[in-house]
Amino acid sequence: MNTPDIRFNISSSPHFRGKLTTRGIMLDVLIALVPVCAAGIFAFGISALIVILICTLSCVAFEFLYEKLMRLPVTVGDLSAAVTGVILAINLPSTVPLWIPVVGSAFAIIITKMLFGGLGHNFMNPALSARVFLLISFAGIMTAYPTTVRLITTFKQVVSEATPLAAIGNGEEINWLTTLTEMHTGCIGEASVIAILIGAAYLLIRRTIAARIPFTYIISTAVFVILILVIKGDTQLINVNYIVAQICGGGLLLGAFFMATDYVTNPSTPLGQFIFAVLLGLITAIIRLISSSAEGVSYAIIIGNMLSPLIDRLLTPSYFGKRSKPIVNEG
Repeated sequence: MNTPDIRFNISSSPHFRGKLTTRGIMLDVLIALVPVCAAGIFAFGISALIVILICTLSCVAFEFLYEKLMRLPVTVGDLSAAVTGVILAINLPSTVPLWIPVVGSAFAIIITKMLFGGLGHNFMNPALSARVFLLISFAGIMTAYPTTVRLITTFKQVVSEATPLAAIGNGEEINWLTTLTEMHTGCIGEASVIAILIGAAYLLIRRTIAARIPFTYIISTAVFVILILVIKGDTQLINVNYIVAQICGGGLLLGAFFMATDYVTNPSTPLGQFIFAVLLGLITAIIRLISSSAEGVSYAIIIGNMLSPLIDRLLTPSYFGKRSKPIVNEG
């Protein structure tokens, strides 16, 4: 009697059954990033467009060349490299020297992604790992934000000496409505809250991402900011202007909707994702209010990525028919 030939297809995470493909998901992310990029180009000019183009082309080129040299199947058609390039670009100031996007792209694709096996095997978000690498290596360049941006409402030039987070850190007054509706300085992708929310709405409507991680992350950050202010005795800062600036004045919205939701680098269970997002909020609040850095989103997500396997391990459900604890024979 011949036994049937049963073969199992073992593939890397994420494991989803459905009509969605990797290319389709990445295309949705690219579409959602269009208003973010457009706002950044409008705010910071042609230099922002050049940074976006260099990052995107460099990431695609490095992935193509690596796979050709290693005699691996070429996977640039899945658009994941393009998404990495765009996300890296919007996390850079528009004023960086043009070799910075190239170095960052090489680190993101070769070091973080390809050396660990390609898409699905990277243990942290490639674009954010590259940004953190660049921040540590070239801190002065990476924090030299442009001093002029345009307002959406009036279409005129204004001078902005600091990002909203840096401004509130220096004790300056910021109106919450201005933070929400007007463009401000910072990285390319941080120019417009409205543009970020338009892209986020597209991803949520398309069900490319779930609301659990981004909204838990945002709410947790606000809660922990308030708790830390109470512990420090700075309760006079707890007001609408300060909290809105913490949520909308830096990279929190961008990170919550476009980076923390990466399928590969966050936990796979709903409870694990909730814990992951709360952890991100805690780390972000601590870095912003206790350390010397005005921003903490990139570091928080990277740390969360590295802890995701541990969270999954602790919360992995038992196999059907298998007890979670051994039976103790009391007879």
